[in-house]
Amino acid sequence: MTIIYLIISVLLIIFMTSRLKVHPFVVLLLVAILYGILSGMPLNQIIDSVNKGFGNTLGGIGMIIILGVIIGAFLENSGGAYALAEKVLKFTGKKKIPFAMSLIGWFVSIPVFADSGFMLLAPLNKSLSKRAGISLSGAAIALALGLTASHVLIPPTPGPVAAAHYLNADLGLVMLLGIPISLGALAISLLFIKKYVSKTYIDPNPEISEEDIAIQFKSRPSALKSVVPIFIPIILIVIASILTTTFDYKMEAYETFPLTIKILLFLGEPFMALLIGAFLSLTLPKKLSSEMFSTDGWIGKALVAASSIILITGAGGIFGQVLRDSGIAITLGETLSDININIWLPFLLAAAIKTAQGSSTVSLITTASILAPMMGTLGFETELHKAMVVIAIGAGSAVVSHANDSFFWVVTQLSGMDVKTGYRFHTLGTAVLGTSSAILLFLTYLILA
Repeated sequence: MTIIYLIISVLLIIFMTSRLKVHPFVVLLLVAILYGILSGMPLNQIIDSVNKGFGNTLGGIGMIIILGVIIGAFLENSGGAYALAEKVLKFTGKKKIPFAMSLIGWFVSIPVFADSGFMLLAPLNKSLSKRAGISLSGAAIALALGLTASHVLIPPTPGPVAAAHYLNADLGLVMLLGIPISLGALAISLLFIKKYVSKTYIDPNPEISEEDIAIQFKSRPSALKSVVPIFIPIILIVIASILTTTFDYKMEAYETFPLTIKILLFLGEPFMALLIGAFLSLTLPKKLSSEMFSTDGWIGKALVAASSIILITGAGGIFGQVLRDSGIAITLGETLSDININIWLPFLLAAAIKTAQGSSTVSLITTASILAPMMGTLGFETELHKAMVVIAIGAGSAVVSHANDSFFWVVTQLSGMDVKTGYRFHTLGTAVLGTSSAILLFLTYLILA
């Protein structure tokens, strides 16, 4: 019945947001509470889940959204994003923008969480689409799927690293499999974007006219200067990621670290890295004025835009937390773990858990912990088998991103998509990406295993 209640909840979210035009925050909050009651959760636990889901989600991503929006405001209003767009267009041409954004997303999300990566690259995405005169839909979903592909399949992203740890899999082998499979699945996803997603036009920036762009373009900073607020935060996060994975600087032993390492880890925290990016973005205008920082200025308008995204993302966290606390992941795990369908079992189990509770990282960790004691029984004993199971779990953890996933709301809200369009493009896109990854892995399994 919990699975039936989940399906009803998703249908309610789509109906209330697209047909009745109710604000997604209100819908997600009410549906989460309704699901908790229907699934038999104690009433006090529902309240705890609501508070925990909202607090944990915004504690992790709230400040990142705010700082990302501020960076975006200065990039757009100074003309810096358009300067970058011109440079990229010279290399790619107008028809290859989705391809370029998917590859950029793929590279960025190896060390950087997908949410942070999308926030950082959204201004470039919008300006590229605007300058090329194409729909934002294709470029936005290409970026989202590029970020997702490496987020679930390639270490040192935390999910694949944790899954490899639980299954005692070799990280090098996981990377050797994850890189080509993720790129292959991304190529298939780009066909889906070209043939389906790009057919629907979404204005990259409906509030700005060509005349405004022309004015901004005249006073724009150089492309090199414009790229600094985006890539300095990425570089700092990458350095921190390398230190914690390659050199094993775990936070439990923080007091024993050299001062230089402490500083690099501090600066590499996504919040601090984006704060530095926000300060660097202040160098983009030819002249700073107090008006830019006012309620009606660049920062004020950016914060107003961020407030809606933050609320909706937090409500998505509530829905996901209520689902997790209802025990639906355990129910699905117990149901599917009794079925032995070879390499497809890890994929289906991870996909069910991801779809049920929203978080790819939770899906990776939960599925790996369920399968760990069963690996020998299921016949996954060699190093290659273990690495393949990690990739299968990662592929399943991409399927599917919808209303209980905070990334769904980041992508749709920053791309001007309503909920129905988000399901048609982003949710279906993650299904294509994850399923393509699983098929490519299965073919690899038939050849190598």
